[in-house]
Amino acid sequence: MNNLILLRHGQSIWNKEKRFTGFADVELTDNLGKSQAENAGQLIKKLNIEFDAYFTSKLKRAKNTLKIVLNVLDKKNVQFNEAWELNERHYGGLTGQNKESILKKFGAEQVKIWRRSFDVKPPVMELDHPYKNKIDSKITGESLKDAAQRVNQYYDKKIKPLLIKNKNILVVFHGNSCRGLLMNIFNISKEKINQLEIPTGNPLHIRFENNLKVKDYKYLNKKRAKKILFNV
Repeated sequence: MNNLILLRHGQSIWNKEKRFTGFADVELTDNLGKSQAENAGQLIKKLNIEFDAYFTSKLKRAKNTLKIVLNVLDKKNVQFNEAWELNERHYGGLTGQNKESILKKFGAEQVKIWRRSFDVKPPVMELDHPYKNKIDSKITGESLKDAAQRVNQYYDKKIKPLLIKNKNILVVFHGNSCRGLLMNIFNISKEKINQLEIPTGNPLHIRFENNLKVKDYKYLNKKRAKKILFNV
């Protein structure tokens, strides 16, 4: 039996400011964000798992969360895999916008569609967008379907083969990239995925049987856990 730990990064500066982040490369908050990463590391350490590989996105809020966790695990010189495919969903023209301001401007129903629909993209990021030249990507906006597709393609190519070999894996990434992957692992429908919330800094521990069937799963911080499964 092997282990997969999925961890959404600790609170970022834009999480705190309630801004759409996506591909924007913002840092963890000094207090809560970094302490959530530290606490996640402590929870993972208690499992006494020897990990065979570590994965993270290209964005520093995820990379720095992983670095903090590795420090807690006393794995200071470990190499880890970075992949843009594990990045957060690209929020297009909404990037950097305050969520409450967008709510007032477009209304709750439209914002809910942009945030929670499976296959609806946000407004595209135009050439004059203030973050257009700060984001190294040709993508101008993604639906959850788009993000889930790239995450799961990467998972199938790079992570799943290791799990098949009974390796223990730690992945640190983002709310929507995690949601997209959990759709695959737990067979969550596109009609139900909008109900799935991913808490920051709370490791999700999944154990597999030999055929990669999920044996059991749990958030390591029970007080901050969210409901995971809706249909299997």
